Amino acid sequence: MDELIQEAARSILGSKLTIALTGAGISVESGIPDFRSRGGLWDRFDPDEYATINSFKRSPEKVWEMLREMEETIDAAETNEAHTGLAELERMGLLQTVITQNVDNLHQEAGSRDVIEYHGNSRSLTCLWCNNSYDYKEKKGEYPPRCECGKILKPDVIFFGEAIPFDAMTRSTQLASTCQVLLIIGTSAVVFPFNLLPRQAKQAGSKIIEINLEKTALTDHIIDIFLQGKASVKVSQLVSVVRELRGG
Repeated sequence: MDELIQEAARSILGSKLTIALTGAGISVESGIPDFRSRGGLWDRFDPDEYATINSFKRSPEKVWEMLREMEETIDAAETNEAHTGLAELERMGLLQTVITQNVDNLHQEAGSRDVIEYHGNSRSLTCLWCNNSYDYKEKKGEYPPRCECGKILKPDVIFFGEAIPFDAMTRSTQLASTCQVLLIIGTSAVVFPFNLLPRQAKQAGSKIIEINLEKTALTDHIIDIFLQGKASVKVSQLVSVVRELRGG
């Protein structure tokens, strides 16, 4: 494993453009369960009833039963060493962008500045009727939160049935198609269209490094270096070796 960490670190140091794809696995150690895991939100709230845009428009009060739990879980979460490690790589000029499926804002809280939120962010709210926007703190403790027009606000996360933001998709595709190193951390990257990004990178000749607890559908097919273990541990080890090889 030490040799793999060394190889991954040398790849990052030799890359002119490195990006990271992250998913639920990077925030599990922060106390946010994977929605799809046992005990996750989808285990208790049927996504067909609570997570589609039509469900929200039809019965926003009901959907906010789930959203309230999600918000309280994210409120209690803190960044971990995987988040801070990626932010450090960015500060060192060795990581261009984080493209995340997560909506918890933890990358930004850890110090990452260039974050593409593929599925939106739960820390802001918008009225679907009059387009007023609010920081979630303005409505903290109000369930369901309401706009000044009286309508119930929707968090700026992408519900099933909504399109991925055009700018997020376009820029992600451009970066994946031109990067020299791609880090995949805490995601199996199976959800469309996010799952296209690793393949686009591979077709462009990128070296792909995966950090996950277990092998995924990608591991034996397009991954060059597989670092198995907790995201916080492996990212910390990787950053440490990068720093060492770089000379401090």
